[in-house]
Amino acid sequence: MNQGLATYFEKTESHSRMSNMNVKELKNLVRQGEGSSLEFKLKASHPEKIIREIVAFANSKGGKLLLGVGDDKTIPGLKFVDEEEYILVRAIERNCYPPINYELERIAITDERDVLVFTIPKSKEKPHFVHLENEEHRKAYVRVKDRSVQASREVKQILRRENEDGIKFTYGEKEKILMTYLAENQKITIEKFAEIAKIHPRSASHTLVLLVLSNVLKIQPDEVMDWYYLS
Repeated sequence: MNQGLATYFEKTESHSRMSNMNVKELKNLVRQGEGSSLEFKLKASHPEKIIREIVAFANSKGGKLLLGVGDDKTIPGLKFVDEEEYILVRAIERNCYPPINYELERIAITDERDVLVFTIPKSKEKPHFVHLENEEHRKAYVRVKDRSVQASREVKQILRRENEDGIKFTYGEKEKILMTYLAENQKITIEKFAEIAKIHPRSASHTLVLLVLSNVLKIQPDEVMDWYYLS
């Protein structure tokens, strides 16, 4: 064991290495397949990508990341589990901001292989970001079905303000145009709203964010563009 790894384990005695979940329960969980609260990774060879999933769970409804499980639901486990844990935990602590709370469990699959289970609760300090040394800007992610999607400016505003009280909006002409459109088309983008209401995209963005925070609308984040629906 290298010095960095040895030091890590000396400092993380509070991390649970044994699990309350047994192998049968793990297999039942894996059978569900990846979804809004479950992600599989074979190894920690690309931690900068894996921590996107961690951040997305924290920014959404929470979830579990299973390290040592394949996308095809096979469970080969990790042969060098200490090293894999060290790599991913170090990436979480170095590159996630603000810090993310999580629980870490280890499940023995065989005498030589284990699965690591990271349980990430829904955070109260949203939004969380991934900040990599080789990237200029921090990026936030949210969970959409079985994918982690980069959060738009509007999604980040909603995450930041979703626990505010007393959010108000004025029901005026542009809101009337919006509701008429949604009654006929079910969903809309910022660009389309700006077009039909003849307003600046910034004004359209502000209005839609307020309506989501007021629970009049709901938002469906997407890599290309967000969609807004009636709640």
